Amino acid sequence: MSGGGRGRRRLGAAWRRRRPLRTRLALAATAAVALVAVGVCTAAFFVVRSALYEQLNLSLTQSARLAAQRNPDSGPGTLAGECRFLAAPACAEVVPADPAKDPAAPYLLPVDAATRAVAAGRHAPFYTDIVHAGHPTRMLTTDYAKGRALQVALRADTVEDGIEEAAWWLALIGAGGVLVAAGLGYWVSRTGLAPVTRLTATAERIAATRDPRHRIELPPPGPPGSPAREDEITRLAGSFNTMLGELEQSVTAQRRLVADASHELRTPLTALRTNAELLARVERLTPEQRERASLALGRQLREVTGLVNDLIELARDEEPQPLVEQVRLAPLVEHCAEAARAHRPSVPVHVRVEEVVVAGVPARLTRLLSNLLDNAAKFSPAGAPVEVELVARAGGGAELTVRDHGPGIAAEDLPYVFDRFYRAGAARALPGSGLGLAMARQIARAHAAELVAEAAPGGGALFRLTF
Repeated sequence: MSGGGRGRRRLGAAWRRRRPLRTRLALAATAAVALVAVGVCTAAFFVVRSALYEQLNLSLTQSARLAAQRNPDSGPGTLAGECRFLAAPACAEVVPADPAKDPAAPYLLPVDAATRAVAAGRHAPFYTDIVHAGHPTRMLTTDYAKGRALQVALRADTVEDGIEEAAWWLALIGAGGVLVAAGLGYWVSRTGLAPVTRLTATAERIAATRDPRHRIELPPPGPPGSPAREDEITRLAGSFNTMLGELEQSVTAQRRLVADASHELRTPLTALRTNAELLARVERLTPEQRERASLALGRQLREVTGLVNDLIELARDEEPQPLVEQVRLAPLVEHCAEAARAHRPSVPVHVRVEEVVVAGVPARLTRLLSNLLDNAAKFSPAGAPVEVELVARAGGGAELTVRDHGPGIAAEDLPYVFDRFYRAGAARALPGSGLGLAMARQIARAHAAELVAEAAPGGGALFRLTF
């Protein structure tokens, strides 16, 4: 038995999975409204039936009272017997408790033990449905006088016909309610799931075309000042549009990265090929020419290798997850400053640090600081210092500033200094790929730090790194 029940449940679940969501919602709405309609119609039927019988019972009670008033002390026997006609008054008869006192003529209405009990005072008055002269009849048995009971009866055709007619009408109303519920359920499912349908179509279109520019059409906003009328489906569509916007930006950034990388690699690769072809004719070159070509080839190889490595790290768009440790920033800053002095001896680097410890990856933080110092030294004229300051913040964390005394950053360039391959007009003649600051910001974000650029007071550029 339990195995059969589980099998039926599995079949029902499989059927539901095969049905579209719209069909299942329409069926659920139809079933819910149909249950309500059937329940209401059933309750209405019983209310009508009870009211009609209550009216008939009231007529019987009045007929019994009238018969008792007209025959205050009648003996056993029939008092009125014309109830076989609809327009006739009620049949009435008196029944004694003792069958020995019954009249010689037979009774018009059925007499049983319950009737004798009412006559003897051992039973309460009651109603009975009988058939008299081939017609449905309602009969009341009540007390009449000591040792006697009074039975009155009326035809119940009108009540039965009214109940049957009410049943038909209620059945038609219930069936009509079910049909209307089915139509409304289908309409509600179509209307309510329209955004989901558009969402599905948009997702399928994007999967087919690989074009994330498509959007789901949202309902127009209400008039200004009116409350928002967004339901869950509309919010889902809005969230999907937001996700598509982010995806479009990501795809655009990837395409721009590939295009920029191709552009940046074209020049060093051309130079590499030229020097390689030049060295291929080594017998035609003087020793000085061979040495210059070899040095240029090595320099260009290092440049291409560095550019490719930077591109690989930037293309990840996230930091690798090695073990994070507590890093003392002061020695790290001193080490990077010493490396910057060795790389550009003409630019002094002044350092003022406090003891600060942050959670991070030492190698990545070293790369971040080196990029900032190299950028500052590159733009500083000979003899102009690069100032590095590391201080602990009162509320926790640390702040590192790197300031140069070069030409500074133009206001129109400030929003783009951290973009990949972006190079300001003043920097295009200087060496570099335009990836150093982009990588510095990526490393900062991976360490939950904020890196910003601003114009320094008195001239120059100021980079502020806040942990």
